[in-house]
Amino acid sequence: MEIIGYGLAILIGVSLGLIGSGGSILTIPILVYLMHIIPSEATTYSLFVVGISALVGSFKGAKDTLVDFKMTLYFGVPGIVAIFIMRKFLLPMIPTVLCKVYTVDFTKELLVMLVFAVLMIWVSLSMIFKKPINDENNQQVNFAKVILQGVFVGLLTGFVGVGGGFLIIPALVFSAKLPMTKAIATSLVIIAANALVGFLGSLNTHAIDWTLLLIFTLFSLLGIFLGIYLRKKISNEKLKPIFGWVVLATGIYILIKELFFIH
Repeated sequence: MEIIGYGLAILIGVSLGLIGSGGSILTIPILVYLMHIIPSEATTYSLFVVGISALVGSFKGAKDTLVDFKMTLYFGVPGIVAIFIMRKFLLPMIPTVLCKVYTVDFTKELLVMLVFAVLMIWVSLSMIFKKPINDENNQQVNFAKVILQGVFVGLLTGFVGVGGGFLIIPALVFSAKLPMTKAIATSLVIIAANALVGFLGSLNTHAIDWTLLLIFTLFSLLGIFLGIYLRKKISNEKLKPIFGWVVLATGIYILIKELFFIH
């Protein structure tokens, strides 16, 4: 199963390289169901994989001067503060067993997976049905809204361990008024910062299997380079709905498994 998990790590990287966001949302189910890592620890592992992958992916945008560092600060700094608070203080405060539902314990691990499954379904539907974002606007930037969205993405990233690119890119286009190319490049820098800070904030919370984590990340990085190469040959707008259906099926599977096949 671990070999399959490493193989799917390549697929995560390929999807990130091809469509720029969404691939990291498959990291948690792969780590939980194939690598047999408990959900709360899997969120920590995912933050490292997502952070390193986004960091590598952001180099090209920075080289092409597409990164808006002002918006990176306005959106990224509040997000970093929020994710650090979530990982360091709020998440550890959640009790292991929240309540009992009949004879079944409703645990912290179950809560993480249910929230994650709902998030997957939400993301998948936006990928399948959402129209392309129109970035042609000259309205004034709403900095307060940018900061609040940064906080929201930071809390979400800290809780479920995803990069949040599917939220960051529209926020940078509509609230920060960035062109799409700059929004994508800027989002990668924000994702890298958020995820890596979140990971550092969790180092003392969980024991890390560094061998597994580094090998998994290496396969994901190989996939990113393959995805970047394939992006020149395949339209990402055609791939997004296909990938969306994969994410939707995975989200529904998690909901069914966690609700009806509780261990």
